[in-house]
Amino acid sequence: MAKDERIYRVMFVNQDKVYEVFVNHVFQSDMWGFIQLEGFVFGSKSDLLVDPSEEKLKQQFAEVERSYIPMQAIIRIDEVKKEGVAKITEAKGTVTAFPVMQPPSK
Repeated sequence: MAKDERIYRVMFVNQDKVYEVFVNHVFQSDMWGFIQLEGFVFGSKSDLLVDPSEEKLKQQFAEVERSYIPMQAIIRIDEVKKEGVAKITEAKGTVTAFPVMQPPSK
């Protein structure tokens, strides 16, 4: 697999829902505490079945060049061989933010 053909499946929490998206690039952002996602990949237009949650994600990220996701919201990042179906699911159980040290107060 060539370097520019990499696809990443990124799962993150957004407003009590788990988003699963596929992107070409994942970076640690210059903004402290954020992961940068670029090159959103969605299923082929020739697919016969239409998944409503994937359509919602396509609309939500249609004009997005890059997205900044808080590091604490990231559940998992996987490098995969090909894109799958992007989806939104209900977060099951308790979702707890990763603890982060606060800067000392002055």
